[in-house]
Amino acid sequence: MRWIEDITTLEALYGTPGSASLRKVATRLTPLYRKWINTSRFCIISTAGPDGTDGSPRGDAGPVVTELDAQTLALPDWRGNNRLDTLRNIVTDGRISLLFMVPGSNTVVRVNGIAKLTTDSALRARFERKTRLPATVIIIAISEIYTQCARAPMRAGLWARDDSEGLPSAGEILSEMTAGEEGGSHYDAAWGARAEKTMW
Repeated sequence: MRWIEDITTLEALYGTPGSASLRKVATRLTPLYRKWINTSRFCIISTAGPDGTDGSPRGDAGPVVTELDAQTLALPDWRGNNRLDTLRNIVTDGRISLLFMVPGSNTVVRVNGIAKLTTDSALRARFERKTRLPATVIIIAISEIYTQCARAPMRAGLWARDDSEGLPSAGEILSEMTAGEEGGSHYDAAWGARAEKTMW
């Protein structure tokens, strides 16, 4: 196996980036980037910390993030599995990247920045849903925002296909990982009602 171990070799292999890929970068929300972010109900967060890296999906019934100002986004942390991988990383490191997606669009908008975690009561109250509040809110200071090349979703046919038939369920995977002690069809059957009660 031949490894690439220095930046000079890497850049020689790929060449220089196109002009558009550099000129489209902003350091704050512009009117068009704002429109795009406000339409997105789903994003993937990437963080890094002393225990490794983490990628986590986040979604909401409306915009997945809220603009506090042109350089600051707020993301409520709704109930999940309580592993806290992303939140631990934010507390110890702070570097964050977000990929915003909109169904039907092959464009992906990327935000890189620095995140902090808050329990500010007034801010949490802005996200109230069915009398429930997020435990915390992630505050993201934008370092850069830009569109990602659309080739990856186009190659995958992301919005034009459904490959879910035959996939194992979460219950089946849990059963496999616990040698049948947890999970299975009863886990899957109860999931819908459980999610309904704990969505917010």
